[in-house]
Amino acid sequence: MLWQVRDYHPGDIIRVKLGSVYHYGIFISDDEVIQFGYPPIEKYADKEKVVVATDIDTFACDQLVEAGTFTFSDHKRRFKSEYTIGLARERLGQGGYDMLSNNCEHFAFECYCGRHYSSQELEMKKKWEKL
Repeated sequence: MLWQVRDYHPGDIIRVKLGSVYHYGIFISDDEVIQFGYPPIEKYADKEKVVVATDIDTFACDQLVEAGTFTFSDHKRRFKSEYTIGLARERLGQGGYDMLSNNCEHFAFECYCGRHYSSQELEMKKKWEKL
């Protein structure tokens, strides 16, 4: 998947860079973004790590929001938008957040294409292996 700032469509994975990490969610509309936990910034530090729905402004934290664009292999794996949105909504209130093995990126990709995937997890594992 390639990333760019653009208009978002229902069912798209979106992300925002917050410091050295990205925070991911599923875009439904400007009034609804479903994400696993609130953005990882001090303002939301005391919030529970569960799947929540917020508006795009809360998700963005005054940063640029990027959306995924399709490569051919992404397009083959992607669920239909309505299905992605349904999966995300079914998980509202779900907990079990873990920064390395069950985070917002895992959530977004599971809803998007059924794949438990996090590029940030893979990067952290590579860094640990080098140590």
